[in-house]
Amino acid sequence: MKLYDFAAFPNPARVRIALHEKGATEHTQFINVDVPGGEHQSDAFRAINPSATVPVLELDCGTHISECTAITEYIDNAFDGPSLTGSTAKQRAIVHMMQRRAEQYVMDAVGNYFHHATDGLGADIEQYQNAEWGNRQKSIAENGLQYFNDLLSKNKFVAGENFSMADITLFAGLGFAGFAKIDIPTEYTHLLDWQQRIAARPSVAALGG
Repeated sequence: MKLYDFAAFPNPARVRIALHEKGATEHTQFINVDVPGGEHQSDAFRAINPSATVPVLELDCGTHISECTAITEYIDNAFDGPSLTGSTAKQRAIVHMMQRRAEQYVMDAVGNYFHHATDGLGADIEQYQNAEWGNRQKSIAENGLQYFNDLLSKNKFVAGENFSMADITLFAGLGFAGFAKIDIPTEYTHLLDWQQRIAARPSVAALGG
């Protein structure tokens, strides 16, 4: 299978971590999409993903799957290893709930702030911006950091006792927040400790390689 992505970006990082966790990296061909250069907006790329976003997974049969959650679902079910999406009905529900909160409270809020209230990817890419709305999203992200710090004062991982795609999403979101200069307050020790533990996982450390 093939993964169309831009390695430096947070959403591609989510899928790369999942691939590594499931031992599927060696089964994947990585195809760079020049997002800063606008390649994702080309007619050729829109033909495989009308949303013009990365990553996109292309299966050997020619099927294209976009959206990180959907891609991770496929990887989790197609390859052996500990589940990233839950192995019981209750676990799956909790993982998906917390994965969505990690997106909504941190990943998406940071992204909206970055694309609307900063220079983002530059004028050629950021063709519409609403700074007031972007700064409102920054407040949502800051509240999200507090929420997850409180949660991780009680939980080992975001969705409970097991590492899951919710952890992957939150970790990538925190990396994006740091890039966008939204820092984790030093008093959020539970969140910072969790971030260090996740960063030490081989699947995450491999991103720097």
